[in-house]
Amino acid sequence: MRSKTVALKIEDFNIVGRLYRPDGRPPSPTVCICHGIPADNSDPTDKGYASLARRLSSRGLAVFTFNFRGTGASDGNLDILGWTRDLEAVIGYLSGLPEVDNSGLLLLGFSAGAAVSIHVAARDSRVSAVAACASPAEFTFSGKFKDPGLLLEHLRHIGVIRDKGFPHSVEEWLDGFKGVSPIKYVAGISPRPLLLVHGSADEVVDISHARRLYAGALEPKKLVIVEGAGHRLLEESRVVSIVSGWLKSQICSGFT
Repeated sequence: MRSKTVALKIEDFNIVGRLYRPDGRPPSPTVCICHGIPADNSDPTDKGYASLARRLSSRGLAVFTFNFRGTGASDGNLDILGWTRDLEAVIGYLSGLPEVDNSGLLLLGFSAGAAVSIHVAARDSRVSAVAACASPAEFTFSGKFKDPGLLLEHLRHIGVIRDKGFPHSVEEWLDGFKGVSPIKYVAGISPRPLLLVHGSADEVVDISHARRLYAGALEPKKLVIVEGAGHRLLEESRVVSIVSGWLKSQICSGFT
């Protein structure tokens, strides 16, 4: 396996990622991993995501991980509509690589990254399949984060909103989350395959979100409830096995 750091210029931001490639392979089916909103100011593509990328690459897949704007090594501030544009640009980048087999470009998203993956894939035919883990059907902010001021204060504290004057309009920034709502777009993924994975004990995104998304999706679709699992599905070895196996099965079946 080989890997290299990639820096993409998207709008005015440097978006930093890493491409993992299996050794000695012709153009490979490729998985793009999309992380969620970090719980703290650590790099969301460190550790677990890198380990998952290496595991998938060992199974003959190219894998791309990256930091959405406002996170990790990438520039900018957390902006969910901006995240959709980041992913659209990443798909364009991957589609232009000679080492990427464009007949197999899959998205693997977690939490907010899963929501963005559904939103983008529904409108982009270059995506061959989507695996969405712990995805909200729509974004809701509960508890103290119902107060936009407290929500923004928290996001500034963890370092994903970095500029003092951002957002220029809090109302428009919040409307972006409403606009990305996966429940509005999930049916558009068909006839491409969709995998939904959710923990039965998810403390952040209630399991009802997964059931709503599954009901709204069209075939081919699959819902896997992981008993006892919480929101951080990347830490669950069961989930990694489920997702890895499903992704590989889609490659082997030729997305039929």
